[in-house]
Amino acid sequence: MRGKVLAAGLGCFVLLEVLAGLILALVANWSFAAALDSFLVTNGLMGLTFATCGAVIAWHRPANPIGWLFIADGIGYATTAVGAPLSQVLHDNTAPLEVQRLVATIIQWSWPWSIALFLPLALLLFPDGRLLSRRWRLVAAGIIVTSPFFALEMGSGPDPLFDGGPAGYLQLASYDALQPLWTATEIRGLLAILLAIACLVIRYRRATETGRRQLLWLLLASIIVIVFMTPWALVTGTPIFVLLAIPLIPASVAIAIVRHQLFDIRLVVSRALTWALLSILAVGAYVALVAITDSFISSRLGRSATVTVLVALLVAPVLPRLQRLVDRAMYGDRRDPARVASRVGEELSSGVAGGMPGVVEAVRSALRLPYVAVAADGTLLASAGVAGTVVPVELSYGGTTVGSLLVGLRPGESALSGTDRNVLALVAVPLAVAVHATRLSLELQTSRERLVAAREEERRRLRRDLHDGLGPTLTGVAFAADAAANLISQDPARASELLGTLRTDTRAAIADVRRLVDDLRPPALDELGLVGALRQRADALSWRADGASVSVQVSADGLPALPAALEVAAYRIATEALTNVVRHSSARTAVLTLRCDSHLEVEVTDDGPPNGAWTPGVGLQAMQERASELGGEFTAGPSPAGGRVHATFPMETA
Repeated sequence: MRGKVLAAGLGCFVLLEVLAGLILALVANWSFAAALDSFLVTNGLMGLTFATCGAVIAWHRPANPIGWLFIADGIGYATTAVGAPLSQVLHDNTAPLEVQRLVATIIQWSWPWSIALFLPLALLLFPDGRLLSRRWRLVAAGIIVTSPFFALEMGSGPDPLFDGGPAGYLQLASYDALQPLWTATEIRGLLAILLAIACLVIRYRRATETGRRQLLWLLLASIIVIVFMTPWALVTGTPIFVLLAIPLIPASVAIAIVRHQLFDIRLVVSRALTWALLSILAVGAYVALVAITDSFISSRLGRSATVTVLVALLVAPVLPRLQRLVDRAMYGDRRDPARVASRVGEELSSGVAGGMPGVVEAVRSALRLPYVAVAADGTLLASAGVAGTVVPVELSYGGTTVGSLLVGLRPGESALSGTDRNVLALVAVPLAVAVHATRLSLELQTSRERLVAAREEERRRLRRDLHDGLGPTLTGVAFAADAAANLISQDPARASELLGTLRTDTRAAIADVRRLVDDLRPPALDELGLVGALRQRADALSWRADGASVSVQVSADGLPALPAALEVAAYRIATEALTNVVRHSSARTAVLTLRCDSHLEVEVTDDGPPNGAWTPGVGLQAMQERASELGGEFTAGPSPAGGRVHATFPMETA
C-alpha cells in the first residue's frame, strides 16, 4: 500500500511540475513556438507520460522496478520543463544571479539521467523487471557506472540556456579539451541502446506467447519512434515536435506490463512495420533519385515533381508485396493454405500416433496461434501452446463428427478471421482422416486386448475345470483300476466292487468332458446345425417354472451356411432369451425367428404381460457382449405385445 501511495504521490508531483511550467510560460509571455523551441512542450509531455505510465506500473506491479525507473525518468524531464520558463522569468525580473545559476544547473543536470540511465535500464529489465541472465549484470553495471559521463557532458558545458542568460554552476574550464571523452560518451549512449535492443531480441526468441505479445507492444512503439526520429537525426531543420513520438515508449511498456491482451497487437505491428519499411524505402528512393536527376534534369523541368512521380511509381507495386512479407512474419502462412496443408501432410506421414503432436505444433507455428489441440471423444490427442480463449473447429469424416480442432484466439480477437477459417477448413480434412484412423487404431488395439484377455480367461477356466474336476476323477479311476487288478485273484468280491466304483467315476469323467466341450461349442451345432439345435433346445424348454406349458415356435427357413462364430453367438443369444421366457415371464407362447440377408437377425418374442422396464442382469449383459464382439447390435425390453429380444449381425464382418 505504501508503494502505491508513493507512486501516486510522485506522479502528482510531476503533474504539478508540468502545470507550473505552463503557468510560468504564460507569465514569461511565451508563444507556443517559443515554448516548443525551448523544449517545454516536448520535455513536459515526455515527463508527464513517463511519470504517469511509471505510476501505473508501480501501482499494479510495485515489485517491478521499471515503474520506478519511469517515474524517475519523468521527474528528470518535468524538472527541465519547469526550469526553462522559470529561468526566463527569473532573468526578466533580475533575480539574484546565484538563484539563476542554481536553476540553470538543475535544468542542465536533471534530464541527462533520463536518457543515459533510466531508459536503458528499463529496457534491459523489460518486461518482468529482471535481467535476462547473470551475464547481463555486467551490462547493467556498465550503464550505471558510465551514465555520469553523459550528465557531465550535458551539465558542464559553458553555453547558457538562452542568449543573455547565466551559465550554471559545475562548469568545466577545459570542456572543449575533453571532446574525445564526449565523443566516447555519445558512442557509449548508442551502445547502451543497442545492447538493450539486443536484449529485447533475445527475450523475444526465448519468450512464451505471452512474453512475445508484451514485447510486440514495445516493438510497435519503437517502429513509430524510429520513423519520426530518423529525420531528426539525419535531416537538418526537422521540426522539434517529432520528439513527441518518444512518449509512445512508456505508454507501450505500461500497456505491455499491465494490459498486454488489450487487442491483437500482431495486426497493429504488421501494419505499422509495413508502412515504416515502405516509408524508409520511399525516403531512400527519393534521396537517391534526387542525387541522380540533379545532374541532368534542371529545376525548370520540375525536378522535385519528376522525382516524386518516379518514387510513387516505384513504391506503389512494392506495398502489397511488402505487406505479404510482414504478414507472414506476424501471422505465418495463413495466406498460403497450400503451404500449411503441405506441412500438415508431412507431419501426418510420420505416422498416425507419432505425427499428431507434430501436426498441432505445425498448425500453431504456421498460423502464429497461441494454442492448438486435437480432441476426440472428450480426450485430448495432442496439444501445443498455452490455452486461453479456445474456439472449436469441427472435424468430420463421412458425414460424422469424429473430433474437433481446438484453436486458441490471438490476444484481442473475439473470433477467428475468415482467412484463418479458410486455412483451418483445408487442414481439417486430412486431420479428420487422421483422427478417424487414430480412433480405429485405438478400437483395434482395445479389441485385441479384449481378445487376449478373453482367451487367457478361457484358458484359466479350462485349467481350473480340468485340475479341480476331471483331474481328480481320472486319478481316482487310475487308483481304482490298480486296486482292482491287485485284488482280482485274492478277493474277487472286493475287486468287483472297485470295478463298479471305477465305472461310476468313468461316467462322471465323461460327463465332465462333455460339459467342457459344450462350453467351448455346443455339439448340437455340429450334429444338427443351427436350426436343428435351436429346435431341439426349444422342445426342451416347453414348461415354465410354475409348471405351465409354453409353446415355442422356431421360424428359420432358408438360412445359408454361417461362420462358426456367428452360429455360436446366435445359438447362445436365442437359447438365453428362451430360457428367460421360461424362467421370468408368464407367457404361453414364444416365437424364435431367424432372418438373413445382408444381416443375420435373431428375434425372440413372447406374449407375456409387460412388467415395466427390464433390469439388466448377467444374462442380458452376456447377450449384449456377444452381439458387440461381432459388430452387431442388441436390444431387449417389453413391447406392446409382450417381451422382445432382438439382435442383428453384419454378414460381412462375420
